[in-house]
This record gives sequence, structure tokens and C-alpha cells, in this order.
Amino acid sequence: MAASVSTQQQQGRCRILRINPQQPSGKIQAEAGVTEFDDHNDVQFQCARVAVLRHTIKPRGFLLPSYTNAPLLAYAGDFCGPAIPGCAETFQSSQSQQGDILALPAGAAHWAYNEGDQDLVLVVLQDTTNAVNQLDTERRIAGNPEGQSQEQQQGQQGWEVQWGKNIFRGFDVKTLSEAFNANKETARKLQSEDDQRGHIKWDKGKATMAWKKPFAPPGSGRSSTTPPARTSTTHRPQAGRFHTVNSLNLPILSFFRLSAERGGLYKNAVFAPHWYVNANGVMYVTRGEGRVQIVDHRGQCVLDEQLSEGQVVVVPMNYAVVKQAGNNQGFEWVGFNTNDNAMINTIAGRSSTFRGLPTSVVANALQISEDEARQLKFNRVETMIFSSDSRF
Repeated sequence: MAASVSTQQQQGRCRILRINPQQPSGKIQAEAGVTEFDDHNDVQFQCARVAVLRHTIKPRGFLLPSYTNAPLLAYAGDFCGPAIPGCAETFQSSQSQQGDILALPAGAAHWAYNEGDQDLVLVVLQDTTNAVNQLDTERRIAGNPEGQSQEQQQGQQGWEVQWGKNIFRGFDVKTLSEAFNANKETARKLQSEDDQRGHIKWDKGKATMAWKKPFAPPGSGRSSTTPPARTSTTHRPQAGRFHTVNSLNLPILSFFRLSAERGGLYKNAVFAPHWYVNANGVMYVTRGEGRVQIVDHRGQCVLDEQLSEGQVVVVPMNYAVVKQAGNNQGFEWVGFNTNDNAMINTIAGRSSTFRGLPTSVVANALQISEDEARQLKFNRVETMIFSSDSRF
């Protein structure tokens, strides 16, 4: 199977000779958690034109309200949020479950609260080249630059840290007092001048009940909660499952031009070799261990490694990829795609490109008999998730 990429793309940022699994290159520590981020200057992220970061929030930790200059997709565990701007005196809050995908528009205030008894990890993709972003393409994240170690500061190359000193600190007290119709003492508290706890704080018990019972005033026309998105699902009981969220089942993604997927393979199961037709993909391993191979359009293997929880790889458009879970445990991942209706072409399986080719074409292309060609085309009756008793 041959692939081609335009000369312009080859000479641009997607000319990748080797893909390396990414680990966080820097972090910002806060009172009740930490934010880690990958080096967006790495050729993989330059190709996909996205940024990836992770918030780890301790139990009863509160990720402060913030907004960004570009749309976000987030993979979440159990938490309360995000807040979506609405009519006066309203907000929207959703009680999400582990594995949910959240879509956050550019400029929308959002927060997260961990009401569980284990650390919550939010994996966030920011599309900084989205047309909505009228600023530069720098990745802006939340963080308190004060009190960081030298290692943390060095890891932040290319990132513009903006949390820590909140926007109220730039206004004078009198203006804030008038804007909120509050006394000057309360206005000073808005500025949090002496607060060094960072962007993830402990919940002191004052705000929890407020977001456990969101409301909308009668006649406001706004729902108090956001229903979970429907997903397109492929499931094989012996092998695994695969879910996609795109603009067909979550229409707001058509404005983001982004989509997402979640996959899980049982021991030794294989996700069919495939390539993205119209998108770059960013894969984050959420659990387990698996072997991943990626081959570029020239037929060169650019990645062949065992990946484990917390690692990130970019799969450029037209690069072929195959995944297989390990012998001892399954393999789970979440993927973000740079198209609101990302499509993949499988190379093997019932609905694959191979199955659609005439038998004589396969035989002549590979210099094999037509019987062998038919076996290659029809041996697999599954669509994209294959059971397997051995490693490939």
C-alpha cells in the first residue's frame, strides 16, 4: 500500500523522520495539584499544530476558573464542571463521569473540582491555530510563575504563563469596587494579592454546595446541566471497544474543527492498521501497555515502541498506525483529531481498503496468487478490532 504527501507538506512542519513518545517537559506546582505540559516545539506538535497539557487535581482540589484564546478538548474523570457562560445570574454545570470528552469554546470560563477520593487527571488539547484565535499561536496555560524551581522554569520554553496573578490585579481597587458595587475591602479580596496557593487550591467547604446544585432561573431558557455527548461505538466482547465523538453527535465540534476518540484493547488484541484521511491525531495512553507502530508515506517505520500510561504520540495524516495490547494487560487510549469529522481508512478487516480492491489487483501488486490475495482480503471478518493469540 503506497501513500503520497504533497511536496509543500514534506517541506513543511510535518516532515517527520522519527516520532518519539512524549513525557511532560515541565510542570507548575500548586497547593492542591500540578499542571504538566509537553514541549510544543517538538516536531510532532508543530506538525499537528496543537498543545497538550495535564492537570492533576487532588481530592477536594479546585482548578480555578479560567479561559483561553483557543478551543479546548478535555478527557476527564469524575468531576464537577465546566462552567459555561450563560444569561445573567445563571451558569451551567455538568457532572461528568470518567472517560467523558468535554468541549470548551475559546473564551469560555471553566473550572474543575475533584469530589472523588483519588487524584483526577484532566488531559487537555488546545488548538492554537484555530480560526477563532485572533492572538498569536503561543500556548497559554495556567500557572503561578512565582516559587517555581529552575527545572520548572526551563521546561516552560515557548509557553506564556498567565495564571497566578489574576486579571483583577490589573485594575485599581476603586474601579473594582464600582464595577461590582462592593466595598473596597471586598474589592481588594478579588485581587488576591497575598494568595500564593497557585491555580489549583483546596476546597475550604465554602463553594462545594454551590456547584453541586446548579440552577437556572425560571424562564431563562437555559438548561442547568449539559447532557453527555452521544458516541459512535464499535465493540467486540473478545477484543475491545472504540468510541468516537465528532460533529455528527456533538454539533459544537463543527465550530472547533476538532473531534475525539477513546479506544480499549483486551490482552493481545489488535486495532487494525489504518491511516487518518483528513486529520492529524494525538494519542494519549490512559491505561495499560501496548505496542504501537507508525509508518510514514515513504514506507519508513518512524515509531515502533511499547507505550504506557501517560505517554503521548502524534500520528500525522496519511501515516499508517497499528496498535496491539500486551500479554499481561490491556491497552487504553484517548485520541484528539484535528478535524471535526475525522475519518480513518483501515488496511485490514471487513470494511478495509484492501477488501475493496479487486483480487487480481492485489495479486498483481504483491506478486502472489489470486488464492493468496483472496485470503488476505477475506481472512478477517472483523471491522477494526481483532482478537489475537500472538504478537505481531
